[in-house]
Amino acid sequence: MAFGRKRKVVPFRTAGELDAMAAAGAIVGAALVAVRKAAVPGVSTLELDRIAEQVIRDANAVPSFLGYHGFTGSICSSVNDRVVHGIPSATELLAEGDLVSIDCGAILDGWHGDSAWTFGVGQIIEADQLLSDATRTSMEAGIAAMLPGNRLTDVSNAIEQGTYAAEAKDGRKYGIVDGYGGHGIGREMHMEPFLANEGAPGRGPDLVIGSVLAIEPMLTLGTTQTETLDDDWTVVTTDGTRAAHWEHTVAVTENGPRILTLRPE
Repeated sequence: MAFGRKRKVVPFRTAGELDAMAAAGAIVGAALVAVRKAAVPGVSTLELDRIAEQVIRDANAVPSFLGYHGFTGSICSSVNDRVVHGIPSATELLAEGDLVSIDCGAILDGWHGDSAWTFGVGQIIEADQLLSDATRTSMEAGIAAMLPGNRLTDVSNAIEQGTYAAEAKDGRKYGIVDGYGGHGIGREMHMEPFLANEGAPGRGPDLVIGSVLAIEPMLTLGTTQTETLDDDWTVVTTDGTRAAHWEHTVAVTENGPRILTLRPE
């Protein structure tokens, strides 16, 4: 007799556990809002890091990035051609027109929240604003695919299609950063499965009620290729073009996708 192999599912949480993750996520959202408010010309990325850490610790949470595999910041601060994992620095001062991506994580009662936000410092050029908006559009398309019965790569494909929709609207191409993407998350920050930001639909583990993924597209104004600087962390575009990074932690529920890293108004 032949037995069918049981399909894998994206790890899932109970309703109470999702509430706990949302509490951690709300702290991340508050930290990101505080950082954006403080991101003015002349401010160092290290000062932004200190602001985020203070918000997190004041909420009785722990910065999940700080000390992670030796990382020295509570945020990743990636400016202009930096894609991800930029290290906060006292000597890196923001300037008018910079495009800044801030990635932030917090742990509360053992549960992780993880979110990223790209924004401009003062007035930015139209191309940079369109890039950030396109990346957000791609993320939101992925969020909309977080439905029971879908599979992992249905989310990947939705992110990719969101990018194509933005390209059609803006009349230009965007680079989908190769090799980087989202991930499972829960009592650890990075868990299986890896979520690609492009690919064919209908593959991978199933999404079920309570499945949670960190959805995080990264787009550039040019290349899909990156390199890591000598600090072994900072990822930059190989052609020097600017990059954007948006991320939310999202759960599948019977009432539709639930964003667990909401930001205060």
